[in-house]
Amino acid sequence: MAKKKPFVLRLDPDMYERLEKWAADDFRSTNGQIEWILDQALKKAGRQKKIIVPDD
Repeated sequence: MAKKKPFVLRLDPDMYERLEKWAADDFRSTNGQIEWILDQALKKAGRQKKIIVPDD
């Protein structure tokens, strides 16, 4: 698994509470939910990193 880069994210308390609820509804941690949201946004914008699978 790739090493993750920690960083500080400042959120409005109300937004954080809504993210916590959404994460709980999806059985994810709040951090995992934020990662999922960002991943979906990257895919939608066509900016997702391409994974190259080498031929055997």
